[in-house]
Amino acid sequence: MLYRRVDLADAVEAHRLAIEKAPDIGFGRYIISASTPFTEADLAALRSDAPAVVHRLFPESAELFQKLGWAMFPQIDRVYVNARAQQQLGWRPAYDFAHVLDCLKAGKDWRSPLAIAIGTKGYHDEGFGEHPYPVE
Repeated sequence: MLYRRVDLADAVEAHRLAIEKAPDIGFGRYIISASTPFTEADLAALRSDAPAVVHRLFPESAELFQKLGWAMFPQIDRVYVNARAQQQLGWRPAYDFAHVLDCLKAGKDWRSPLAIAIGTKGYHDEGFGEHPYPVE
């Protein structure tokens, strides 16, 4: 949710808006992802020290991650920007990194009710222990 994911409910809403607006705007290509908190000025630092950038923007994230035994990626090599979808479709994703952190602080699931109801489908026919993909 920090730089390239999207919650299912936000993806559905983006598609609904695209269908609704298609007669007026015609064909368009859009990045449908959670809104990133990063700006163009953050990009170089994200390649070398992503945790420092995230900690600057979200000081509470390090403590929350530590409590959960999570680690921040050392670098982020791409950031998806959904500005065009917001401008042209009027789309406003509700599920972003700030939302995730708020839910973690409150001890709640950060996913939308739709994402929870549908669940995880996985990418492979075989299992990989506790992970949906091979981690070696």
